[in-house]
Amino acid sequence: MTDPAPRVALVGAVAAAAPPAERAFAEVFPAAQTWNVLDDRLIADALAEGRVTDALAARMAALISYAIDHGAAGVLLTCSMYGPVAHAVAAQASVPVLASDDAAFADAASGGFGRIALVASLPIPLADARARLDAFLTQRGQHLEIVDVLAERAAGVTDVAALTDALAQAVGGIPAVDAVLLAQYSISPATDALAARIGLPVLSGPARAAARMRDVLGSGRR
Repeated sequence: MTDPAPRVALVGAVAAAAPPAERAFAEVFPAAQTWNVLDDRLIADALAEGRVTDALAARMAALISYAIDHGAAGVLLTCSMYGPVAHAVAAQASVPVLASDDAAFADAASGGFGRIALVASLPIPLADARARLDAFLTQRGQHLEIVDVLAERAAGVTDVAALTDALAQAVGGIPAVDAVLLAQYSISPATDALAARIGLPVLSGPARAAARMRDVLGSGRR
């Protein structure tokens, strides 16, 4: 029988990613009990290393295993850089384990867009998101023209108006894009305001991931 109030672990590497995920679940999957499991050095250590090392991946995998061992009915990884860890764990896990951006990537791939702007506030997450999006599209035999956009002024900004301003400035000079894809949960609070500002679809991970978790848990699929 499907649990009417499943506990979903939001496993993260940066504290700023948790509130957008919690808001998304409150709006899209309110029956879920969200549970934050956080190692707030994982993103800093990955940035210092310039990549997710094997040791860092093992730390993230241990967090996911902890959540599953202690009653999580599903796990959403809220840090995009650790998406490959989610994929690796999901193959063996007894509960659904979702990477942060896969549902948003699916929207980008199926939305009929020809050219999209991929936006992040830091260089390493931007490069990582681009590599993962390219791999996602290649696996499905699809093609999109992708423009990488570094919105450095958006790094660490929590005020939605200021964040929207920073993102709008970053994408404002990019010609002829059909949509914008925000590559980090920490900048996703500006999704709706940015879409209204620039008059284009703005895709981001939290709401789509919450909907995907709701659908997966409701159907009993992994």
